[in-house]
Amino acid sequence: MIEALITSGMLRWARKRSYATLNAAADKLKVKPEKLNAWEEGYSRPTFRQAKDLARKLRIPFGYLYLSEPPEEKLPLPDLRTKLGTRPHEPSPDFLEVLYDALRKQEWYHDYLKDEQADNVPFVGRFNSTSPIKAVAEDVRRVLRIDDCLGHGAQSKDDFFNRLVQRAEEARVLVMRSSIVGNNTHRPLDIREFQGFAVVDNLAPLVFINTNDFLAAQIFTLVHELAHIWMGIPGVSNLSYLKRSDQHPNSFERVTDAVAAEALVPADVFDLRWNTSVDIDENLDNLSRHYCVSKFVILRRAYELKKMEFVVYQSKYSELGDRTHPTKSKKAGGNTYASVFYRNSSTITSTLLHSVSEGRMSPKEASQLLNIRALKLYGLERHLVHREIKEATYA
Repeated sequence: MIEALITSGMLRWARKRSYATLNAAADKLKVKPEKLNAWEEGYSRPTFRQAKDLARKLRIPFGYLYLSEPPEEKLPLPDLRTKLGTRPHEPSPDFLEVLYDALRKQEWYHDYLKDEQADNVPFVGRFNSTSPIKAVAEDVRRVLRIDDCLGHGAQSKDDFFNRLVQRAEEARVLVMRSSIVGNNTHRPLDIREFQGFAVVDNLAPLVFINTNDFLAAQIFTLVHELAHIWMGIPGVSNLSYLKRSDQHPNSFERVTDAVAAEALVPADVFDLRWNTSVDIDENLDNLSRHYCVSKFVILRRAYELKKMEFVVYQSKYSELGDRTHPTKSKKAGGNTYASVFYRNSSTITSTLLHSVSEGRMSPKEASQLLNIRALKLYGLERHLVHREIKEATYA
């Protein structure tokens, strides 16, 4: 057996980079923990074949195992994560893969629009971090038509979220939603690592939502990331909902968080609707139905506007969390073809399909961008036609 002359420290780094314990990594690699530990400590080495398997399962280039020290892996977007209150962890392989995949699609669509001589999206960077919160929120509400009609017309909070996503895409913001890496259901995205990110671009702005979060939080995250677009602030977000907007360590996250709260539930109207003569639970029920947002959003808004003390908020927050389960929107749309649209952005998916039908792009190129097999494109086309007919019927 030929031993691989890898660097033991790099193996330890690769294992920790993947957020795997020694036992979990050993199980994944089908070796005993003692053997993996010996490799990490340099007491013995894996064979060449085992080293290649290590690199593949720990999701690093094989050559990395021979380096003397780990490469610096920087996020291509500003890191605005504040949940832990400390310096964020190094990005995981799953997160990096999802982020670069989204950027690859966004860059393609940017170039497509450039070739089409499309106009810039007018609201990108219309405001900045010093702009009045209310002014930014009102503009977001105006462009996305967030009003009582949107809430009352929605059949459920899931429907409200889907309508909001659709309006964002109609305004030319690409919205990607996923709970996994590509189409691999064995690689779930860690909500503790990130909730979403925003790519600021004059032609093709993009937001990504981690749908492993609760639906209630996803709605807020969507508007939060849209606020990033309006204020020209790209970045990766992971907010702590136990803090008020003005308590977030990152100054950019403070303002975008405040804009999202004001856009979903305007303070002046909320003050009028909050009934001090009834208990908190009744207020949460009534206002949740009125705004068609979750009790979570109403609870947090009430805390933001100092309708309750932190101990009460914390108790209710935990209570709602115990009752809530992760969103059903992982299967949004109800079938496999629909999932391709929401994972890759409905706009990008439709544009790619039209490009293939017009002969401007090969099926292979389109399927690679969508992370699907080329044969699946035909089913996607049929799904798109049926959807367009349905939309035209109800228009």
